[in-house]
Amino acid sequence: MADLPQDFWAGWVTLITLISLGGMSWLVYSVYFSQGHDKPSPVWDENLSEGTNPAPMWWFWFIFSLLIVMVIYLMLYPGLGSYKGVLNWSQGGRLEQSYETYDAKFADTRTLIRDASIQTLKENSSAMRSAERVFEQNCENCHGEDAKGQANLFPDLRDADWQWGGSESDIMQTLRGGRIAVMPGWQAALGDEGVNQVAGFVLALGRGESVSDDNAGKVKYQQFCSACHGADATGNPILGGPDLVDDVWLYGSDMPALVHSIAVGRTGIMPPFGDRLDETQIRMLTAWFMQ
Repeated sequence: MADLPQDFWAGWVTLITLISLGGMSWLVYSVYFSQGHDKPSPVWDENLSEGTNPAPMWWFWFIFSLLIVMVIYLMLYPGLGSYKGVLNWSQGGRLEQSYETYDAKFADTRTLIRDASIQTLKENSSAMRSAERVFEQNCENCHGEDAKGQANLFPDLRDADWQWGGSESDIMQTLRGGRIAVMPGWQAALGDEGVNQVAGFVLALGRGESVSDDNAGKVKYQQFCSACHGADATGNPILGGPDLVDDVWLYGSDMPALVHSIAVGRTGIMPPFGDRLDETQIRMLTAWFMQ
């Protein structure tokens, strides 16, 4: 059994356990059956003395019963180094048995969910409740209990804006493999004035304001930013360049936030869940996000 100590350390665990059991037995015996209870007790301050009577006898039988239970437990279950116990029980084996029982009970249902279309799953209230529980267990800490994002760090997952694309395949790829977003800082290339000009241009785009072609911020945007965010600033899902024209801003849409994003840059990591969630759970989550 791989999860139990082996060789040298197994021997030490066995030895320590047996010594502890023997020491406890000797202590209990010495308290109740050793001689000396009739010896006179020292007296202090004329009438202050220690009691010499042993603890009540029912305590002895209670502790003795616990020692017997301990011995039986060590015989039946792992507890003496690498000894597996008469029942050959282990946490790993119990967990594996639980998985087998679960698979036997829900395998057909999970297959139906896995093979169903996203639209069918969206209309299945039971599947969507299950998807919500999967979200609560795996995603809620970052994206908030309502999946609407939080802390200007984690995006809203219930709107229609997806940085790497909001199609079925795009969302499932995001869940399986994760994403790494890198917005480089442009302070060195633009300088303070250039950063403010580009930030002003992006802020005007977000407000739906028209900007002339000779606007200094627009000129610098086309030179430094359009490769990732597109010439019309509507984003590039292939590169993870977000749309700058809509009203969805992860890190804030005010001037200080935009200046920081442009000058210093931003970095975000969505960890992969392909090893943690199976295909059925990923499909349910995808349908839940696309509701």
